[in-house]
Amino acid sequence: MWKTYILASNLEDALQALAEHGERARIVAGATDLMLELQRNVRPNVEVLVDTTRIPGFDEIRLEDGWVRIGPNVLHSEAEISPVLRKYGFPLAQASWGVGSPQIRNRATIAGNLVTASPANDTIVPLMALGAQVTLRSVSGERTVPLSEFYTGVRRTVMRPDEMLTEIAFPAMKPNQRGVFLKMGLRKAQVISVVSAAAVLTLEDGVVQDAKITLGAVAPTIIRAPEAEAYLKGKTLDEAVAAEAGRLAAEAAHPIDDLRASAEYRRRMVAVLVKRALLRIAEGREAEDFPERPPLLWGKARPKPNQLPETVVLTEETPIRFRVNGREVSVKGAFRKSLLRMLREEVGFTGPKEACGEGECGACEVFVDGVAALSCMIPAPAAYGRDIVTVEGLAQDDALHPVQQAFVEAGAVQCGFCTPGFVMTTVKLLEEFPHPDRETIQNALTGNLCRCTGYYKIVRAVEKAAASLEKAA
Repeated sequence: MWKTYILASNLEDALQALAEHGERARIVAGATDLMLELQRNVRPNVEVLVDTTRIPGFDEIRLEDGWVRIGPNVLHSEAEISPVLRKYGFPLAQASWGVGSPQIRNRATIAGNLVTASPANDTIVPLMALGAQVTLRSVSGERTVPLSEFYTGVRRTVMRPDEMLTEIAFPAMKPNQRGVFLKMGLRKAQVISVVSAAAVLTLEDGVVQDAKITLGAVAPTIIRAPEAEAYLKGKTLDEAVAAEAGRLAAEAAHPIDDLRASAEYRRRMVAVLVKRALLRIAEGREAEDFPERPPLLWGKARPKPNQLPETVVLTEETPIRFRVNGREVSVKGAFRKSLLRMLREEVGFTGPKEACGEGECGACEVFVDGVAALSCMIPAPAAYGRDIVTVEGLAQDDALHPVQQAFVEAGAVQCGFCTPGFVMTTVKLLEEFPHPDRETIQNALTGNLCRCTGYYKIVRAVEKAAASLEKAA
């Protein structure tokens, strides 16, 4: 585990830390992948974490000179609602919405998804189809690398240990370009892709002028389907053309057998997904199943964390100072723990629970600077200077929060282990959507698992809480 945690207040300090510590250092923003790797000793040499989340301007998405530019701290949740991406890079917004759960998307960054370099990572697929490039910075300079040349194998890239990804950019989609991203998994949410595909087409009067088709989870890296792309040029999309392009795309795949699917199944599903993607474009159904306004669990607006006047270097001897449930605390002895374990073992708030320990169940949910997040996947030092709320902080003047009361009255508590997470999600959901429909409720709850399978009463409790809050308003 880490021995030093650096909260960088500017890019220069972050790059200097990478230059000084080399392979022993690792950039951390969301930490949704890195925490698991460290806990499982996948990266035994990492001793220094460089936290870039407080660097100003790193969370911007902007259109500039015909290019869409994405900062290194842009979250999946920010990408899925970005007006710029929805208009000029729709497949990326679509892919971002399908990653993990709302709580994961509130921590995980697009840049982190790229750098992790798994062939099953969703956002790489549309970015490759969009012709993206990445900017890498170090103290010795800057270079730009096409995303197609960034990967050298499974979880391997051309990045040097002293480099940081500082920007993702791609040419903005033009009015005559259409694109879509589709994935296939073993369940509807919280799913790793068995197969994924993105298609970006340039059309004139319904005739394909250019085509980019990319495939995920079917080779050691994200790949193109050049035979299918060449076949589509000059064609008008119909079912027969889409089916043949799907067949040609399947020939480009070189999948493996693993726990999620056989190689043969993956090849067949490539043909299915590519055909579906092309027909969606032909029929103008790219946004099918994509919510216009997804639940984010930010509350009424996403608060920004306080900026740091200067870089802070934390070690085991440094107290972690933060605010929890309205009071200031200073904690020693939790430096190498997760935020969850620090809250439970050092501060005494045992409402958040550890059930899965890997961001799958939502039992450990807390609010970090007003945003729902999973405390099992956050390094304890990342809480420095932040405002944390646990389920214990919801009650006021010894009275249950209306959401807590609704869960009691609806009988939505069985073993109770998952209940704190469901309550926290519901509080944020109802701040955003005072009158959520059933689909919005279900989308919001995708990051919370009830092993007692009491979902009907849980959904009823959410509806009851909404009615209660409306009556009190």
